[in-house]
Amino acid sequence: MFSQPRTLIIVNNVAARTRRAWPVIQARLNDGRVSYDLYETSFAGDATTRTSAALKTGCQLIAVVGGDGTLSEAAAGFFEFGDSIDGPQATPLAINPEAALAILPAGTGDDFARGLMGRRAPLDHWIEALIGHSQQRSEKSTRLIDVIQGRADDYKKPFICLNASTLGIGGETAARVAAQGNLIRKLSGEVRFVVAAIGALAAWRERRVRVSIDDKNAIECPMNLIAVANSKYAGGGIMFSPQARIDDGKLDVVTACGLTRAAVMRELPRIHNGGHVANPKVRITQGQTARIETFAPEDALPIEVDGNLRGRTPAEFRILPHALRFVASDKL
Repeated sequence: MFSQPRTLIIVNNVAARTRRAWPVIQARLNDGRVSYDLYETSFAGDATTRTSAALKTGCQLIAVVGGDGTLSEAAAGFFEFGDSIDGPQATPLAINPEAALAILPAGTGDDFARGLMGRRAPLDHWIEALIGHSQQRSEKSTRLIDVIQGRADDYKKPFICLNASTLGIGGETAARVAAQGNLIRKLSGEVRFVVAAIGALAAWRERRVRVSIDDKNAIECPMNLIAVANSKYAGGGIMFSPQARIDDGKLDVVTACGLTRAAVMRELPRIHNGGHVANPKVRITQGQTARIETFAPEDALPIEVDGNLRGRTPAEFRILPHALRFVASDKL
């Protein structure tokens, strides 16, 4: 009779950094006598499907070797979206609320891991956290975090977001990052993001956008840069919302009204450290729900979610407080 291992490790072997990191991780886990099953992803969305299947057959721990995109896909696999009397936006059901997700960061930006620590931590730190949790699982080795549930009208199903979703120039930038060649992929996440952002500015066009937060705070103005943040970092170390916390039960909605192409160029060097919030045209509003809509089909904004494209506006977002259990050492 088939027995599902309690731990599943998902490896995104498409990424060169993951391929280099995995032998080191594997040796350390074997030395720590961690028992696990291994799965290598082969297509977009594979991590979601495999995570869901593992949790339904009793797996208690999913660990991801890769970057934020693969981690976000795995997080989506912890939930089921079903039709109900509340419609497709009903709160998703956790497949196994006691199961936990872990990260062994080996991506370009690793923003989620950076957000948990407040800085980059060596891979060794995360390996030790995973080994410690595997040897003696307890609430002390995990923490409950918020996730964002989102939906775009032209995307086939709701999605889960861990770090942030950016719309407009953020979505265009994500598309350009995904299309970058092998040479530029060798650069740091921050450099790759800036290169892509500069390219996206060539197609800059402001559109009239309405952002409604908690169905009461409405911001309507010409804009092409919006972010719905859950964590402090996104886009390869970019600090969209310096005060964002991943367990405060709130969305941080970043809007920039009336910024010209030249103004955005001036903000690019400052956005890395959150300096853009000093600009009076930039506003951060907290809430539990957000709706972003444009007024003409040709003005629809592309939507980026944890580095992946997820359709175009109109879109809705809401926070799911303490919805996911995550492995984190007591030193975090």
